[in-house]
Amino acid sequence: MGIFSKIKNAWFSAIIWDTIDDSFYDELTDSLIMADVGTTAAIAAVQELRDVVYRSRIQDGEGVKAALREILIRQLTVGDPALQLNTRPSVALIIGVNGVGKTTSIGKLGHQLGEQGKKVLFCAGDTFRAAAADQLEIWAERAQADLVRQHEGADPGAVLFDALQAAKARGTDVVLCDTAGRLHNKQNLMNELAKLSKIIDREVPGADRETLLVLDATTGQNGLIQARQFKETAGLTGIILTKLDGTAKGGIVVAIAKELQVPVKFVGLGEGIDDLKPFDAREFVEALI
Repeated sequence: MGIFSKIKNAWFSAIIWDTIDDSFYDELTDSLIMADVGTTAAIAAVQELRDVVYRSRIQDGEGVKAALREILIRQLTVGDPALQLNTRPSVALIIGVNGVGKTTSIGKLGHQLGEQGKKVLFCAGDTFRAAAADQLEIWAERAQADLVRQHEGADPGAVLFDALQAAKARGTDVVLCDTAGRLHNKQNLMNELAKLSKIIDREVPGADRETLLVLDATTGQNGLIQARQFKETAGLTGIILTKLDGTAKGGIVVAIAKELQVPVKFVGLGEGIDDLKPFDAREFVEALI
């Protein structure tokens, strides 16, 4: 059973795939949009599907489905889905708005890196949310990772500075830095994120870096807005898509990949420490369609 086996997407169940005419293509476009693939990506995918069906003379529904899957897989296959954290130390900033599962994702990712033999340190850079550092401390214990934290309301830059100094002193392989739940329309919080990036450049020049945006799979088109703004500010290297453990659509990642050329690197499928899996575009699309 695949990791996306729980996805239940009703938008495509009523389509009559063997009736390949203009009405079919219109209905398919609407279904893709309803699945949060996004208007631009949906229109582009259906136009390419029209061309493929015509050139290859596809006449059966399964052939159309197969062609559509390959198109969406190509749209999702951008960048490098593997983490690039090979220097000692390497740094990953985990960013996103409140409630998407940043702290939980850090815990799961830290556990996964630890299982690979890496020494991991968590940086409690979210000093604005009450009990954020306490939550991260629980995950650090579960993942057997080091933790650097300060008091609530402390300067996030100072916490990151301390964490990087500790990482260099302890021979840490990877620093995973939690950040405040930045709303994409709050410029002061975005400026804070840019400051963290400058501290990394200054304290560990040449270190491998990842900037991973955590997105809730149920967010819909607002996820694209978030990703666009965060990329402009932070230079995203990847997406962690969370909350794919129920009826989540998650098709928004197609729109993000097509427009922003940012790869999905991981998906969160539950609350367990092992419920963070590398993203597989083919398996995701086959579950979606």
